[in-house]
Amino acid sequence: MEDGTVVPIQSDRDIIVARHEGRRMAADLGFAGSELTLIATAISELARNIVKFAHRGEISISAVQNGTRSGISIIARDEGPGIPDLSAAMKDGFSTSKGLGLGLPGTRRIMDDFEIDSQPGAGTTVIVKKWLPPT
Repeated sequence: MEDGTVVPIQSDRDIIVARHEGRRMAADLGFAGSELTLIATAISELARNIVKFAHRGEISISAVQNGTRSGISIIARDEGPGIPDLSAAMKDGFSTSKGLGLGLPGTRRIMDDFEIDSQPGAGTTVIVKKWLPPT
């Protein structure tokens, strides 16, 4: 199995490519059903933020291991304007773009692990992971 893939993100088309690649890799790892949908949704949300706010960045998708656990890791990285108020951005309903404000908080809820680092003027990195259930 491959180590991972990186999808450059600059347009809505790239969001579709990243979503497809993530779903394919997740299925190869053993995810099924609604878990595949959650992973694809997280990728869509993160990639859409890159297009909307930073205009370009990348989504890295890879298999991960933690002891006996296996899963998938998605890293969304950009060098955009960063998030000026990260605590506000992580609240349900917050939006700087007149949207629903479900992106980051929703992504945090549907994935098992969630980390974010954002520096105003230097960009944002979000790392999310979904773990396969124990067998």
